[in-house]
Amino acid sequence: MTAKSDGDSRCCHEKAVALGVEHEVLNPATEAVVTSVPEVTAAEAETAVRRAEAAAVVWGGMAPADRARLLRAFAGLVDRDLEQLAQLEVAEAGHPIASARGEAAAARDVLLYYAGTPERLSGRQIPVAGGLDVTFHEPLGVVGVIVPWNFPMPIATWGFAPALAAGNAVLLKPAELTPLTALHLAKLAEEAGLPEGALQVLPGRGSVVGRFLVEHPAVAKICFTGSVPVGQSIMAACARQTKRVTLELGGKSPNIVFADADLEKAAATAPYAVFDNAGQDCCARSRMLVQRSVYDEFMSSFEAAVRGVVVGDPRDEKTEMGPLISAGQRERVRAFVPADAPVAFRGSAPAGAGFWYEPTVLAGSAASMTGLAAWRDEVFGPVVCVVPFEDEAEAIRLANATPYGLSGSIWTRDTGRAIRVSRAVQAGNLSVNSHSSVRYSTPFGGFKQSGLGRELGPDAALAFTEEKNVFIATD
Repeated sequence: MTAKSDGDSRCCHEKAVALGVEHEVLNPATEAVVTSVPEVTAAEAETAVRRAEAAAVVWGGMAPADRARLLRAFAGLVDRDLEQLAQLEVAEAGHPIASARGEAAAARDVLLYYAGTPERLSGRQIPVAGGLDVTFHEPLGVVGVIVPWNFPMPIATWGFAPALAAGNAVLLKPAELTPLTALHLAKLAEEAGLPEGALQVLPGRGSVVGRFLVEHPAVAKICFTGSVPVGQSIMAACARQTKRVTLELGGKSPNIVFADADLEKAAATAPYAVFDNAGQDCCARSRMLVQRSVYDEFMSSFEAAVRGVVVGDPRDEKTEMGPLISAGQRERVRAFVPADAPVAFRGSAPAGAGFWYEPTVLAGSAASMTGLAAWRDEVFGPVVCVVPFEDEAEAIRLANATPYGLSGSIWTRDTGRAIRVSRAVQAGNLSVNSHSSVRYSTPFGGFKQSGLGRELGPDAALAFTEEKNVFIATD
């Protein structure tokens, strides 16, 4: 960490001691304490809500061009502090430094993208008899954004950037394990000149702060990224108030490789589709489906690619995969690979301190995998299952045999097949001959239990507004 981030850590620690309630942030690569962060109480969260209500009036009433200018200034400060934000992500989340720099740059770019929204959040004039009919997109007011620990910086920005662009105030609740980038982003928002209270970060426990935001009547919408059970409980609580909700939940995404694909490219890129961020990615392609006629050839190349993944110190520029987030998460992942699991091969991982787990490949027939938890459930770790299939119909059937539907990849040189399979696979985000899932300029979200609603893309800000219709009589 830089000297400046060390200073921020000392500041956080002093505040924590003064409050008497603190949460230690651990570096998952070393298990060392990075800093301590005060946990927000329900009373402090109530004060934050009141502050946000006042800020929403000021921010939402500001001229669109002025909101856009301040969001651009916010993005400029993120750009200035890219390295500091990246180092914080390395320290708290264990992301390789190259990935962390990309995530910081993505936070900047998302802000810049939505800085163009305030001046383009236009309504419509609808032809009617007897007058003029126009629509407006009014901000909701106060929005709660609850962020997970796997990609704390980019996912936070996906929520607060379009919400701010639409004129809302945002209360951001980071995961207990990874609050540092969120705290720094809030400081930059204040430095950029956003009204006091327009973006507030509330570190603390989900059972306290998260529940408070979900249940508070002044919070008009909740954006949540996390597990299916928690998402379902949030949805039920929001339903009692008819509160709007966007949910991005789990995934069990397929990577489908047909015999006519570029097998060399498909095998070389496959490890990074599932082992990126140590598999702690809801878009991880953790179910590989390979056409039987090329199965052995593919597996040979895939094994070489898996063994070539560089797992190690996240601060090293060459590292491609870091540790899991915590000891508890490592034990959870281990439980998916019992002693009798059909392990085909593994990569390597460091020994000693840190929450390491080596890339692991399980393989077998579809029938033999049916009873395997790693095939059915979201592992959220570097474990992939590989299964052969006979034809297009079986590939589609296997791909859809899951309660999830977030993302997936399809490898084929046949354009017709690419289109047919893309339309048939039940998932919100698919890639053909690549593994891209998230672009800030395109919508992101899932089918089935993978979520509700869409984030990112040109229409994201509309999800943080109410559409108002006004008829003006001319007769």
